[in-house]
Amino acid sequence: MVKCAEELHVFQRSLELARVVSAILKRSTFRESPPLRHQLGNSSAAVAAMIAEGFSLGTDRHFAQFLYRSRSESGETRAHLRIANARGYLTERELNDLLGRYNEIEKMLTGLIRYLQREDRTNRG
Repeated sequence: MVKCAEELHVFQRSLELARVVSAILKRSTFRESPPLRHQLGNSSAAVAAMIAEGFSLGTDRHFAQFLYRSRSESGETRAHLRIANARGYLTERELNDLLGRYNEIEKMLTGLIRYLQREDRTNRG
């Protein structure tokens, strides 16, 4: 049984993607658009943060609610990545790689949500 969010594969993958996005945001081209840089950085970090926050809650339903939020943040991140690409801040190759990786995280989150809905434990402790 998983003891902390950090043991979840989906958390590890989302954290790694947040690191990748953070590295990209250090490029000089992103200085041209501080709002986009800020939004992209926040949404990419929130994917992992929502998983960790939800994991600490006592019931499967509460955890699943935060996983829905995490999935939503992933979708927002994908939108910001598309905008960054349209502005010439990302190459097509980078965009497609990141979109694919965020899509995979969303699939993993959906699977975990379905599992939690089936189990519906009221005391995860």
